[in-house]
Amino acid sequence: MFRYKKIGYVALNVSDIHKSTKFYKETVGLQHVGTNENGLSFFRCSNDHHNVILYPSMEPGIKRVGFQLENDQQLELAYNEFVKHGLNPREVSSTETAELKQGRSFRIVEPNTGLELEFYSKMMHMIKDFVPTHTKIQRLGHVVLNCVDVESTLNFFVEKLNFIVSDHLGENAWMRCFPNKFHHSFALIKSTENKLHHVNFMVQDIDDIGISRNRILNGDVPIAFGPGRHEPSESIFFYFLDPDGMTLEYSFGMEEFPEENARDARLLEPGPWTLDRWGGKPSPQFASKGKIEEPFTKSLKL
Repeated sequence: MFRYKKIGYVALNVSDIHKSTKFYKETVGLQHVGTNENGLSFFRCSNDHHNVILYPSMEPGIKRVGFQLENDQQLELAYNEFVKHGLNPREVSSTETAELKQGRSFRIVEPNTGLELEFYSKMMHMIKDFVPTHTKIQRLGHVVLNCVDVESTLNFFVEKLNFIVSDHLGENAWMRCFPNKFHHSFALIKSTENKLHHVNFMVQDIDDIGISRNRILNGDVPIAFGPGRHEPSESIFFYFLDPDGMTLEYSFGMEEFPEENARDARLLEPGPWTLDRWGGKPSPQFASKGKIEEPFTKSLKL
């Protein structure tokens, strides 16, 4: 099976591109790379050209998640595997890859949730390092979905996309794109509808969590959950809402797995203390917003 480098970027639809651009730059602390002639707003927290893209839209939510393969050979291997499994990978046009500052890229639609997934191996490398303005963000950590059919979606990621499950909690599952070392790159939370749960940014210090909590609170930004500590990944977390009510997370610390002889996935005890060792409770707005955009390719099949 093919090998990943990391989760590369997340594309979000936002209702007010100017308001959200200011928020993701000033409040979240990402570097704004620029807004192009089509209205796309690019941000980074690494030397990649982008780790977040905001798209102007009438309906906010999640548009796409991009995964970076280790190299061109792994990308070709993934493409061939997808063809073999009848997943109909669609090549991204040269016009769009130029807009995204990426090399060859292709997309599939996850059949159970309708989420569009993109795969690439090359993205423009920025010469100047990402320099945090306040919160010391290290990387885009993971994306989590609310999911109706967790079992089928999980099987798809494991059997077709070469993800490995790190932990189960009831029907919920946390998984990593092999051989990425972090506890999870993607996760599925049982829900009554398919939509975004949250987008995570991993930070450098535990102080980033406490300082960010007070900065967010003083800035009148809604706090959704935390600070607290997750049992599955051992991360200290803090969740807050963007201008459209989508949930974002800062987290510090995460279990790391070796490529070989990693522990098996655990079956964790269901209950609120597993989600937060500190006994906190999320707000009603936590993970409540974020419609999955139906890709054009899926619409054609209906």
